[in-house]
Amino acid sequence: MAELENSKDLISVLWSGADILRSKMDANEYKDYLLGIVFYKYLSDSFLIKVYDLIYDERPQTLKIALDAYKEALEDESAQELKEQIKSECHYVIEPELTYTCFADAARNNSFNREQLQKAFNNIEQSDALFADLFTDIDLYSNRLGSGDQKQSDTVANLIKEIDKADLLNSDADVLGNAYEYLIGQFASETGKKAGEFYTPQAVSKILTKIAINGQEDKRGLSVYDPCMGSGSLLLNAKKYSKEPNYIKYYGQELMTSTYNLARMNMFLHGIVPANQQLRNGDTLDGDWPTGEETDFNMVLMNPPYSAKWSAAAGFLQDERFSEYGVLAPKSKADYAFLLHGLYHLKSNGTMAIVLPHGVLFRGAAEGKIREKLLRSGNIYAVIGLPANLFYNTSIPTCIIVLKKHRDGRDVLFIDASKKFEKGKKQNAMTDEHIDSVIELYNRRETVEKESYLASFEDIEKNDFNLNIPRYVDNFEKEEEIDLGALLNEMKKTDEEIGQTQAGLVSLLNELTSTDESTDNMLKSLITMIEG
Repeated sequence: MAELENSKDLISVLWSGADILRSKMDANEYKDYLLGIVFYKYLSDSFLIKVYDLIYDERPQTLKIALDAYKEALEDESAQELKEQIKSECHYVIEPELTYTCFADAARNNSFNREQLQKAFNNIEQSDALFADLFTDIDLYSNRLGSGDQKQSDTVANLIKEIDKADLLNSDADVLGNAYEYLIGQFASETGKKAGEFYTPQAVSKILTKIAINGQEDKRGLSVYDPCMGSGSLLLNAKKYSKEPNYIKYYGQELMTSTYNLARMNMFLHGIVPANQQLRNGDTLDGDWPTGEETDFNMVLMNPPYSAKWSAAAGFLQDERFSEYGVLAPKSKADYAFLLHGLYHLKSNGTMAIVLPHGVLFRGAAEGKIREKLLRSGNIYAVIGLPANLFYNTSIPTCIIVLKKHRDGRDVLFIDASKKFEKGKKQNAMTDEHIDSVIELYNRRETVEKESYLASFEDIEKNDFNLNIPRYVDNFEKEEEIDLGALLNEMKKTDEEIGQTQAGLVSLLNELTSTDESTDNMLKSLITMIEG
């Protein structure tokens, strides 16, 4: 409960930071400032806590005490040794005057200098390849922050003061990580269409992760891969359901640089050590990755851009990811290219879960051939239809396809979860109850009337390898028969009520008089029309 309270406190402080920027720019821009400056505070506070721990072997009571101890230690002859030790542990070193604690003091004393913050960002970026270009999306000299140097500087100073209220010293990685996740979700809600680039709604993330981790919860050194990772939220979900969360190895790739930076920050804020994260900024389809030592994974989780365009160049037919299918996903719809990329990187005993539009279940031509090959190989394990309007960037209904590399059977479980949602103002939402019922149906793997159907390979073959869910799960609800007698009585009653109301209105109108002949005539016409 305390963790929840801390998380709420942290969220309210961070969200009030957003208020400072909200009137100046849209959410897609101000998220970079807010999340970037929160991240710098995290790096700075963690650094001071680590320095103090190295000097005194305990946590400091306040960051100010830690900063003073750091300054004092730098005057000692063993200062260089301390710096080298902390660099090896944190991968960066922050000079005392560039700590967030110093910036917050300066902001409160009206002596804050943007150049110093820019210098601090540059130092972090240059300290280790882990942090290269991490703060590039934060333009401290943007006109969006205000007109003229003073106003721009004041906006940044106000943001620093506000975020300084966040107590990271006494917040553990989960509290901080959860607050960061919440902010990313809120930005997704405010940003609307663009949000699909960086965020998968938590309910969908939960279903994907619970399915993919199923049976692997106890595995130490579990590897998770998301080739379209966005802000990394989907990858990080594995931590919640694993019994060995500190040993999970995360692999992720993201095309958009600003989103890739967000994912890197998100990893650190969730306390993921550098050795356990391999993230890359690149195009998943154009160039295969990873191709080094680790190329297949226990879990593959994906929410790729739906029906995106890709080159579909003939050369891809020689690419190991696609070569055995004989055809490529069409240029106008890369859905199967993403799916095959993920499957290629799945371990033989692993599980993959991917979200795609329903078209992949029934479209013909090249997609039909790929689908048939997957079904003949027993790769498609389950198909789950989700409710419409769950995502921020599209209202279309989507489905989850669950894939396995090698298994004995070729049956496919169909689940229709299209009605398992709560209606919201902007988006529909799936509650924990809805999620649990989907997972229960998935684990039972049997036919349940109107909810699921375990189709044999013969069933699917008879349907020409069409996987459209209504062909397998009949969720048609027969409407109640109408009692014509009761309906007739109701109509009579309504007619009587209308008659009484009209009579009352005519009686009132008859009492009205006017000295103006035109108005009087209109009143009479109105009475005639009502009585008509």
